[in-house]
Amino acid sequence: MSDLEDLRQNRLSIITHSPEQTREIGSIIGGLAHPGELLLLVGDLGTGKTCLVQGIAWGMGLSTYASSPSFVLAREYPGNINLYHIDLYRLSNLEEITDLGIDDYLYGEGVCVVEWAEKAMTLFPQEHLLIELEHMAENERKLRFQAKGQRCTELINQVKKRWNSQ
Repeated sequence: MSDLEDLRQNRLSIITHSPEQTREIGSIIGGLAHPGELLLLVGDLGTGKTCLVQGIAWGMGLSTYASSPSFVLAREYPGNINLYHIDLYRLSNLEEITDLGIDDYLYGEGVCVVEWAEKAMTLFPQEHLLIELEHMAENERKLRFQAKGQRCTELINQVKKRWNSQ
């Protein structure tokens, strides 16, 4: 496989035109996610990070409505596979983040989703799926996926197939 082909396989961009579509993408991801998956979300306020997490939860078969854990920093949603939803928005430095003791989530048996992940990129395992969300227009968002590792590359290839077949 050439470097260009490899680059194409581990990256994906999708534009959504409503919160419902952002949740749909999340639902696809959640339906494909395996225990131990790490999803890192990056984007400004209002770009749809929590909306995406709601879809991930629903795709994992969780009936709960995922809400932003900004004030509690982490929420755990139990299910066949637990969802760990971490929000680093209120933290300002790596020491605070390290003191959280999030290793149990990052290396646990559940799916771990981290909002505001750019605040701690050096702390995360090598294998992860980075999802950058960008506000384009009132209801339009651009989601850029970058896979780090074979499992996450397979994940975005499956997301692409399912999204394109809808």
